[in-house]
Amino acid sequence: MPERIAFLHRKDVIGILILAALLLVVFPLTLDSFRLNLVGKYLTYAFVAIGLVLCWGKAGILSLGQGIFFGLGGYCMAMFLKLEASSPENTAIQTTPGIPDFMDWNQVTELPWFWEPFHSLGFSLIAVILVPVIFASIIGMAMFKRRVGGVYFAIITQAIAAILTILIVGQQGYIGGINGITDLRTLKGWDIRTDDAKFLLYFVCCFLLLGSIVLSFFVQDTKLGRILVAIRDKEDRVRFSGYDVSNYKIFVFCFAAALAAVGGAMFTLQVGFMSPSFVGIVPSIEMVIFCAVGGRLSILGAVYGALLVNFAKTALSENFPELWLFAMGALFIGVVMLFPNGLAGLWSAYVAPRIDQVLGATRRRNAITPIDPAATPGE
Repeated sequence: MPERIAFLHRKDVIGILILAALLLVVFPLTLDSFRLNLVGKYLTYAFVAIGLVLCWGKAGILSLGQGIFFGLGGYCMAMFLKLEASSPENTAIQTTPGIPDFMDWNQVTELPWFWEPFHSLGFSLIAVILVPVIFASIIGMAMFKRRVGGVYFAIITQAIAAILTILIVGQQGYIGGINGITDLRTLKGWDIRTDDAKFLLYFVCCFLLLGSIVLSFFVQDTKLGRILVAIRDKEDRVRFSGYDVSNYKIFVFCFAAALAAVGGAMFTLQVGFMSPSFVGIVPSIEMVIFCAVGGRLSILGAVYGALLVNFAKTALSENFPELWLFAMGALFIGVVMLFPNGLAGLWSAYVAPRIDQVLGATRRRNAITPIDPAATPGE
């Protein structure tokens, strides 16, 4: 295999193929439908973790509000699904048929104007990406154009996540409030609640994730990616070199928001609801933990981090429900203190050199040509 394929190095191609085999072959063959659906749910968080690798690991922008974009993408998809489930036939027993049930419970008598475009699947799919990106660009321009960064930016994004959660909870009659948007049934008449549907949606999620990984490698390997690393290390020097640092930061922040939104939309499809509990401070911090555990400098490491932390979270919450939050905190602290580059750093520092050493020794042995006694001189 050549050392480099387009913008992917050989080790990156091998890593993607191993991950693809794990997701597309190993998990479907070894897990039942319930556990496979759980893995699909975990993979939706991996979209966020990949975005954080580019945003935090490469550009040095720590966002503690990625749940905002995860939730916005999920709500855009949920609004379309809820309207399809709220046809006049399905809601004939309501006071006002044809509107979502939570609106009818709260004495809303007609569909709000901002719900109307979500009757269209095409518009909804565009909104899944566009709405979070617009929101991220507004935040980015307001912050980065004024050179707000570091811990201040992290705190501000955390505050925005808290504010948005409060706003959603307060709008019970329009977007479901604290309960969120639930009872999602079909996608263009296709029942998404069946095991077969969840099985297919799992593979859709996997292919979207693999595509996002390749796209992220492309961004990382371009001149843009190198400038982002330079901004992380020496922002003032990059600015004095004539680059508009704020525009690069806005782009990578919006790119991470778009990835998080795709994850949120797939979460809604696979789990069947969306609520403000996935928007606020706690889920946003958990998403940073996924990235940190996997390795904030590694795109593939972020995926494994999301899987590992969520597997541990599920196992601990099933067996020790009162301890899993403490265990997650201990895991985060331990990784940051002992392995600051996460699982990917552990792999590159200890495992990969041993593999290269073994492969190198094997190649050297194969390169030695045995001497044929019949060909000795003097005969």
